[in-house]
Amino acid sequence: MLYELKNLKKTYDQRTVLDLKKLKFEKNKVLGLLGPNGAGKTTLLEIMAFLTKPDAGDLWFEEERVNFTNAKLIDLRRKVVLIQQQPILFTTTVFKNVEYPLKIRKTPISERKKIVKELLELVGMGMFEHASAHKLSGGETHRVAIAQALACLPEVILMDEPTASVDVENQINIERIIKEINLKKNISVIFTTHNMIQASRLADETVFLFEGKVAQSIYENIFSGQIEADSNGYKYCILHSGMKLRVSSQKTGSIRISIDPCMVKLNQKESGHSMYNCFKGTLIQLTDEQSRVRALVDVAGTPLSVLIPKDVFKGLHLDLGEKVWVNCPKESIDIF
Repeated sequence: MLYELKNLKKTYDQRTVLDLKKLKFEKNKVLGLLGPNGAGKTTLLEIMAFLTKPDAGDLWFEEERVNFTNAKLIDLRRKVVLIQQQPILFTTTVFKNVEYPLKIRKTPISERKKIVKELLELVGMGMFEHASAHKLSGGETHRVAIAQALACLPEVILMDEPTASVDVENQINIERIIKEINLKKNISVIFTTHNMIQASRLADETVFLFEGKVAQSIYENIFSGQIEADSNGYKYCILHSGMKLRVSSQKTGSIRISIDPCMVKLNQKESGHSMYNCFKGTLIQLTDEQSRVRALVDVAGTPLSVLIPKDVFKGLHLDLGEKVWVNCPKESIDIF
């Protein structure tokens, strides 16, 4: 086992940002931490990188309990590298940035050159070795940061939202790199994301966090909104995009909701759905997920994820860009 956490808590300004009863991560896998902003994903990465001490609970790394006040913490930090969401490079060349960890470890110059060139080729930045690091784009910076992390010869690489602020080309490259360093170098990779489709593409296993706790996988379509009642007393949740959902709840005012993607119904026609919570949208993405297909539908600016059994999907004959209807039964909606 790579990591094991028990009764782990972290609090900032009297607000509990992490409250994890029990959680395990296996070695040599790509693991995704999924959840909305504020779910505790970054804090968990910082604890697993041995940079932040939890306020309570225990953390084990490779079957050994971590003592956050012990001198051995330095040795643990050599095994794990955290790449922040917006990595910062030295104001020198790309080559020297990647070379730096090797220089610190007193690796011979001849070996350093060979290793740096190999790592830059791996991340698709070989032609940039003499370029100034501070002139790179966000995606290029991230790829160099990955090469620099690999130069540390880690057992684990932790990535915080690795593709959050990069263009599509760099996103594709970074996803490829994640797969390659796991398969070719046997490095465990744990990354955070709020993108369920990306997690499905990359991760061998996915953990969902919501408000600092492990949540069930239904917490995918998470939105903020306002509950209002009409003149007949029926309650509706109005999302920030304007999407209006009829709900059953005693709550009022600002709330958050999740919509279970397994319970959302998708069709090419409006007929057959109830008159409530039925919306027209555009099919913008399809992803194969073993026994199911994930459809992403844009409903008036709200991206709604729908999980469809493969046998049902085959009968729908759906195409990207097609107009479809989605129905969200009241029982599919959970209000927080």
